[in-house]
Amino acid sequence: MQKLGDFKLPQFFNYPPYFTLQPVRDTREKQVQLWKELIIDYCKTQKIFVIGIEEEFPLFTNQVIERFLSHEAKETFLSALVSEGRAEWMDKGHKRCLILWHRIQEWADLIMRFVKETGLEDSVMTIEEIRSGIESRGTELHGMDRTVLTRALKLLEQKGKAAIFKGSSADDEGVKFSA
Repeated sequence: MQKLGDFKLPQFFNYPPYFTLQPVRDTREKQVQLWKELIIDYCKTQKIFVIGIEEEFPLFTNQVIERFLSHEAKETFLSALVSEGRAEWMDKGHKRCLILWHRIQEWADLIMRFVKETGLEDSVMTIEEIRSGIESRGTELHGMDRTVLTRALKLLEQKGKAAIFKGSSADDEGVKFSA
């Protein structure tokens, strides 16, 4: 089985037709499903949050079989993730895509679980501490995309589980969690 670093690639990755958009509807639906799962799995294991459609992305090229995805295929697969709420286009031109391997609500749930497990209820933390602090090491929160984290925290704030404090700079932004 072929690998990309420590990531095991699925069998279809070595099948040349899967790098070309399939014209038959049933075949294309299967192809899109396989690519959606591959993109989400890869991004989750590699902690990738943004894919630039015009930038090099390891999954979109297979040197072994000398195949690569066309711009149309990349946009098709990413748009399918967008339609399921697993990604969002970051611009109108569909050049950058935010990958949500957890939906925002799931991220919010993970944050609250982290807060409870670490005894941080009624504590104040900076957003940077959540993303890169000692407490978050070894968790999915460590290295989290700031945009995704901020949106999850805003959701928690709307539910009364957190209060976000603006600082003088982005590094000073804080959040207090409620029990």
